[in-house]
Amino acid sequence: MFLKHDYLVIRSATAYDAELFCKWWNNGKIMAHAGYPNGLGITKEEILKKLETDNDLNHRLVLEIAAVPVGEMNYRTVENNVAEIGIKICDFSQQEKGYGTTFLMMLINALFNEMGYYKIVLDTNVNNTRAQHVYEKIGFRKMAVHHNSWRNQLGELQSSIDYELTRNQFNNVLISSEENL
Repeated sequence: MFLKHDYLVIRSATAYDAELFCKWWNNGKIMAHAGYPNGLGITKEEILKKLETDNDLNHRLVLEIAAVPVGEMNYRTVENNVAEIGIKICDFSQQEKGYGTTFLMMLINALFNEMGYYKIVLDTNVNNTRAQHVYEKIGFRKMAVHHNSWRNQLGELQSSIDYELTRNQFNNVLISSEENL
């Protein structure tokens, strides 16, 4: 995959990204929202094996701003024409600048309008209010809240929220935002 909007790029991850993923995935501050406040403790070799398993159903992506990697996304097919997505802006200096929203819009548009998916699902930690705001702004609907449903790496109970977005809901958000220009 290769998506470009101005100086923002979403591209498929390659073996050359393994060292970068190793740095990000082993950083507890970056991985805390996913339940790993101590990082994953994963090696470059283990990451290379994961990258080799990417196929038509599971894709790891790198986010770039002006040709500099700043984060990652992924999508995977969870059932016929339904994708699950995830995103992390790993460079903290690039957070809260609207890039996450733009990257999400780029990927979602491609999944719906180029690749034929009809629904996208995701989940987030209930404490990740910044992500919830972005998802809801894009048109995702909160489907369920799972209170104290899992434990993070430190054994602390965590809660999560399930979201979903249909192609029609997304296209309505696009139409509405164009009308407000």
